[in-house]
Amino acid sequence: MQCFKTVLASLAITIAVNGAAVSEPLLIRNSYVVPIDWQPMLVAKKDLASHWGKSYVMEAVRYQGTPPMITALATGELEIAALAYSTLGLAVENAGISDLRVISDQFRDGVPGYFSNQFFVRKDSGIKKIEDLKGKVLATNAIGAGVDIAMKAGLKKHGLIDKRDYTVIEVPFPTMPAMLNEKKADLVTTVMPFAIDPQLNQIGFPLYDQTEGMGSTQFLIWAARQSWIDKNRAALVDYMEDMMRIERWYLDPKNHDEVTKIVGAMVKAPPERFSWLFTKQDYYRDPSMMPDLAALQRNVDATYEMGFIKSKLDVKAHSDLSLIEAAAKRLK
Repeated sequence: MQCFKTVLASLAITIAVNGAAVSEPLLIRNSYVVPIDWQPMLVAKKDLASHWGKSYVMEAVRYQGTPPMITALATGELEIAALAYSTLGLAVENAGISDLRVISDQFRDGVPGYFSNQFFVRKDSGIKKIEDLKGKVLATNAIGAGVDIAMKAGLKKHGLIDKRDYTVIEVPFPTMPAMLNEKKADLVTTVMPFAIDPQLNQIGFPLYDQTEGMGSTQFLIWAARQSWIDKNRAALVDYMEDMMRIERWYLDPKNHDEVTKIVGAMVKAPPERFSWLFTKQDYYRDPSMMPDLAALQRNVDATYEMGFIKSKLDVKAHSDLSLIEAAAKRLK
């Protein structure tokens, strides 16, 4: 009898443990690069989320760039990656992540009326047009990065070819103004918020922006593996619903003052420095998190035409927008 009771007790413990495992919220690790980015801002307003801590929990994970995210996706150390258009093809082609899917927008560059990444030259350089960059030294944040490809696409449009007509060096965004001021580079690459740096705008001006060579760009997207999506679809619709609700709160102009305070606290800087956030000075973000697949296809095609990937990629075949579509219906 005692043995029977022991067996029953063990069975009860096993059922309890397994039941707890089944009800454990799905861990979603979502990546970002720069401190002022969606992922940490989403965490800051998780009080608006209905399902956080129930069907899922999100962890914002910072990487130095998008290439390490590809490795993390491949090894199961990351569930959702904020990839640039320039690394989507690399993830599928080079890393062999054939089931990688675009699942949402993060932001677009160059949407009419909104900000586009800029390429600055010194006011006293004598450079007045793109053709004047022949034989010059140009600074990019990383070879093969989204802004790097866009910079070179604009130059190519004006007959200037990488390595043949100019030299490219890699420089971190925060040190771009110093490189230009010290004449170590004739052109520097700027993204927000570095493009509105007072020192940079005192010594230089934007010769052209990213739209010159790329048009409107689906610059960053969220990507995940289809196998993982299919396994966790219900929790992911909950997740996208919450993310969409939080995003719309940030995009609402009436919340702008609070937004600047949140971001200021995140990076320990005065809130007034972030008055540009979620205005026309900023990148465009879709309230329904819907990516512009037509723009993304053009952008990925450009990476192929410029030799960064070896074969063309069908963007639609590597997209699954069902999660955000289901989430949007809940919020109507």
